[in-house]
Amino acid sequence: MKKILLYIGGGMLLVLVFMTLKTFIFSSNQVQHEAIKPIQVSETAVTRLQGAIKYKTISYQFPGKPDSLEFTGIHNYFEKVFPLIHSSIEKKTFKYSLLYKWQGKNENIKPVLLMSHIDVVPVDQATLNDWEAGPFSGELKNGNVYGRGTMDDKMSVLGIMEAVEMLLKDGFKPERTVYLAFGHDEEIGGDNGAGSIAAYLEEEGVDLEFVIDEGGFIVNGLIPGLDKTMAVINVAEKGYVTYELSITTPGGHSSTPPENNTIGSLARAIVKLENSQFPYKSIPVLEEQIASVGPELSFLGKFVFANSWLFKSIILKGLNAHTTTAPTIISGGVKDNVIPTRATATVNFRVMTGETTDQVKNHIIETIKDDRITVEAVRNINEPSKVSDYTSDSYKIIQKTIKQLYPNIIVSPGLISGGTDTKHYVNISENAYRFVPLSINENNSTGFHGINEHISSKNYIEIVQFYYQFIQNVNMK
Repeated sequence: MKKILLYIGGGMLLVLVFMTLKTFIFSSNQVQHEAIKPIQVSETAVTRLQGAIKYKTISYQFPGKPDSLEFTGIHNYFEKVFPLIHSSIEKKTFKYSLLYKWQGKNENIKPVLLMSHIDVVPVDQATLNDWEAGPFSGELKNGNVYGRGTMDDKMSVLGIMEAVEMLLKDGFKPERTVYLAFGHDEEIGGDNGAGSIAAYLEEEGVDLEFVIDEGGFIVNGLIPGLDKTMAVINVAEKGYVTYELSITTPGGHSSTPPENNTIGSLARAIVKLENSQFPYKSIPVLEEQIASVGPELSFLGKFVFANSWLFKSIILKGLNAHTTTAPTIISGGVKDNVIPTRATATVNFRVMTGETTDQVKNHIIETIKDDRITVEAVRNINEPSKVSDYTSDSYKIIQKTIKQLYPNIIVSPGLISGGTDTKHYVNISENAYRFVPLSINENNSTGFHGINEHISSKNYIEIVQFYYQFIQNVNMK
């Protein structure tokens, strides 16, 4: 027995030595580029952002109708504050969405498309007193601009236009054609905005090298064990589907409830789904993210990432690498003493790369095992995107621009759980990348669709500087 324990102890020691050795040889794979001095950006750029925030370009939930005065108002505002763009570049309007074509000198080089969206989500009126400044005030307070769109996503629209206006003023002429596309309904799927623009470009025979949109950020202090700043270029996004679960029963009087009443049965179905989560899974881009981030962590984190063969489940859980299940709406009943004849529940799923929305539906049916409950998809259905090439020259241009402006930053590809308008361009673009240098930290991470959405004026200037340098890099001979 003693020998067996010695063998076990010796084996464990060897494994520990092996794992420690792997940690020490787990080296950085970060690419280095020479730092540059960013272009000087006038503080008046911040003033122009403030002006854009004041327009209530809200996308309401289905079947909401946009406020035409707000959208046409911001279009007129763009013409006023960016005169060179509107006198030098071809513009087309698709309902309330905008497409600009900046003609390049060399038509043999595939064009690129910089995109963003003008619309914002509504504000919960009950939260108005919790805002530091009005959600459509654009107020500059303590170095921050407040309001819907400062993070999602007018800051990117204005940042792109500001950079292009500066380049035009400097006499810059692109080698390749550069498209600018700004949708008006991204927050409700983008079908009429980005969808219409993409359909038009496809009819015109446009073949894009890549598109770049929102969806990847600069992260500060939110990753345990990482004391460095990290830029995430998301190269894929999860799918999106919402299923409505409906049950119909005879109902009845609450004084004599049946054994399986309407709402109770539906509630049990929801609990079964929450208790039967999709498994976590690894895909190559997440393996690359582990290789990119792991060597930069403190020793314990580095130890875990270097030995992902043992700690893979922990890492994948941290990366949210599975199809998520989120019950979001439940309804049924008309009176407290009446068992309803019908009840419904809405469950939203973000579908992991490698899985499908049909698999999600089958999972629901097999999990709840209740023939009385019907399962139907509602509203938008989007399959997971393909994974764009994170070894391509296009990706490397984004990476280079980040490194030029932030020399000590960690850059990694990633997978985003939310959806973007890039899905509409799959037929005309080889790759889609999601990145804007919006700095996310514990002080503003809840601003997306939440209370006190804001951006620091310093960070907004950095966004303009990024696009200015990026457009030049993507046009180098």
